[in-house]
Amino acid sequence: MRAITITLPDEQWQKLQEIAVQFQINPEEFLRISIEELLSRPDEAFQPALAYILQKNAELYRRLV
Repeated sequence: MRAITITLPDEQWQKLQEIAVQFQINPEEFLRISIEELLSRPDEAFQPALAYILQKNAELYRRLV
């Protein structure tokens, strides 16, 4: 596991603390969860390609089921 250090302007730090309080977690945990969510999302270009392939092959998929 790796650790990182970032620098935030005071206004952003304050906003981060406010959001973390709303979720009842510390700011570091909020950032860790946010980064995990961001990294786990599929690439934006993948979604339209997936929709196109599913639509194009819909009849084939129906016959296979």
